[in-house]
Amino acid sequence: MDKMIVRGMRFFGYHGVIPEENRLGQQFMVDVELALELEEAAAADDLAKTVNYADLHARVKRIVEGPPCRLIEALARRIATDLLDTYTNINEVLVRVTKPHPPFDIHFDGVTVELRRKREQHDGQG
Repeated sequence: MDKMIVRGMRFFGYHGVIPEENRLGQQFMVDVELALELEEAAAADDLAKTVNYADLHARVKRIVEGPPCRLIEALARRIATDLLDTYTNINEVLVRVTKPHPPFDIHFDGVTVELRRKREQHDGQG
């Protein structure tokens, strides 16, 4: 199985449990790994036979900058579900969402959740 990896997408969103997060917002980073067959697209040099990563970026942006989730786990699930529902040629998706600056009095480089969903596990519910 081939992969397409889109790393380091950055968006501003209002996700979080703390009211200030929903009011002030913050930056989120998203990585997406897609497992799909790319031989036909590569052989034909045809964008229609693969996933257009500009379109994928726009979809992820709409989700992250859209209605807030309390948990980044829920945000990652929204992204995974949307991608599997949209791109039928994806067999598996891995989504990483990082909140680089959680509003706590602790010092680290952020918190990341990672969700992996396979087409056969996908039932429209994530």
